[in-house]
Amino acid sequence: MGSAPTHLQATLERAAAIRPKVGGFPHLAETLRQAGVSRCRMAVPSNAMLYLTDLGPVAVQGEPLIAGMVDAAPFDREALLTALRLDQAGESTFPEFVQGCWNAGVIWYDVDLHARTCAYHGAEGDSYVEAYPAVEI
Repeated sequence: MGSAPTHLQATLERAAAIRPKVGGFPHLAETLRQAGVSRCRMAVPSNAMLYLTDLGPVAVQGEPLIAGMVDAAPFDREALLTALRLDQAGESTFPEFVQGCWNAGVIWYDVDLHARTCAYHGAEGDSYVEAYPAVEI
């Protein structure tokens, strides 16, 4: 592992240690931002995350949600909001959140750590953008 993956791994571990159960995402995002991460992009069906860092891009492959060829669900804003609110309330794990995004027709999402926004995108161009609050770490 090069310096960018090593630095990102340490940052993610630090973020997990300080992240509160309820409303934890802004703490994670701020920890990443302070460590030089500008964006996080998630390809939902493959569960692959790309972090754009000051030290270079880092890809992280999680357990894929699908195998082979499947229908992509239509974008469902209400189902996405349900998944978001459950996560924000600390009532779901990250894998459950990603599955909720997939079930809601989210194909990819993009977190802009400087603008403090997350944009969720469906297969046919539908999208939803949500801002998250700045926090002190």
